[in-house]
Amino acid sequence: MALKEQEIRRKEEILEPRGKLGVLIPGIGGAVSTTFIAGVELVRRGLGEPVGSLTQLGTIRLGKRYEYRTPRIKDFVPLADINDLVFAGWDIYDANLYEAAQFAKVLQKDHIEPIKDFLASITPMPAVFDRRFVRNLDGNHVKKGKNLRDLVEQLKEDIRNFQKTQGVDRCVMIWCGSTEVYMKPEDVHSSLPAFLEALEKSDERIAPSMLYALAALELNIPFVNGAPNLTVDIPALIELAKKNKVPIAGKDFKTGQTLMKTIIAPGLKARLLGLEGWYSTNILGNRDGLVLDDKDSFKTKEESKLSVLDYILQPQLYPTLYKNYYHKVTINYYPPRGDNKEGWDCIDIFGWLGYPMQIKIDFQCRDSILAAPLVLDLVLFMDLAQRANMNGIQEWLSFYFKSPMHKENLYPEHDLFIQLMKLKNTLRYLMKEEQITHFGLDYYME
Repeated sequence: MALKEQEIRRKEEILEPRGKLGVLIPGIGGAVSTTFIAGVELVRRGLGEPVGSLTQLGTIRLGKRYEYRTPRIKDFVPLADINDLVFAGWDIYDANLYEAAQFAKVLQKDHIEPIKDFLASITPMPAVFDRRFVRNLDGNHVKKGKNLRDLVEQLKEDIRNFQKTQGVDRCVMIWCGSTEVYMKPEDVHSSLPAFLEALEKSDERIAPSMLYALAALELNIPFVNGAPNLTVDIPALIELAKKNKVPIAGKDFKTGQTLMKTIIAPGLKARLLGLEGWYSTNILGNRDGLVLDDKDSFKTKEESKLSVLDYILQPQLYPTLYKNYYHKVTINYYPPRGDNKEGWDCIDIFGWLGYPMQIKIDFQCRDSILAAPLVLDLVLFMDLAQRANMNGIQEWLSFYFKSPMHKENLYPEHDLFIQLMKLKNTLRYLMKEEQITHFGLDYYME
């Protein structure tokens, strides 16, 4: 059943964010998760700033420019307070989060030690894991079950126990686990009945990430996919999300090189500068890099990264500028670099009369530092969506993803600036404020 406009709660109708909000994370012992959780606790203790977080630092313009109404987003919409966040999750390694954060080597000692007690108190639950889907990792903190349905039920029991012991009122699940091998939708993914039947038979085309998504949706918990896996973006789970009135979003956090593409490419298109080729390569040495050293996991990531330019540049509309450009993406595992990823881009463009020019970008970024604030924002916005009865695909959150989910008969919006406008206009709509179009001519009309 399609979402109807009158079903969305607005302003006074949106349920208040009362009580604790549970954050459930598959891959809780990884670099992104530990950086996110440690960062939230540091901010809560006044020992850090939530740099990069739209929900915590961002503002939103309301009304006409001369009104000068620009509240903080967190003061404008009823978001959960970060002091109300409680964390739990699963991992294939049993290290507590203090040990895991040390292993990840993202945060310095002076950020980890002051919150050692907090991090050490969070221990991962055994994960659902199948090495066929992530070949370069192998852990021993793994669930056993008689079939895939049994594993889903174990995940649901974990969630219920967490809610009961921590006194949690609501939850959001966000996948921060590794990139699984490349998969295409098949018949078992095509409908909910087909998927559930295949689940009972432990069909090998059902990935572990899908089991987490199923567990969340069956418990009416919003689900976010932070990796490029085929997970919740299959007809069966989209159907279940609509049936149970649960928000879903994804996929693949937009952090380093692709973030740069969604900033630079719209500028080239806006000025109608042509593109001959865009060569991108990355080096990174964290666990993500190890996983992507497997060709089938890299294929999943490659598909996510390659689609961006075509949708932004629209070569079918501008064939003389963008029809035959060459686009290449590589990722290289280089252990000495750790989480400090480096992305190089060589961009060959042309201008007036076809004269060639070049742009070169060397983005020496920190992958988990860029991803952590996205996790925070998505958790808070998905909880808002649930309380506003916005179920199904949350395309207004495309701002955060390399491969945004979208309705079947639409194309995804990749332009970062259009994505931001969509996000803020959605917040304005929910709070019964007028949409900002930047028309502006009315200021000059007598």
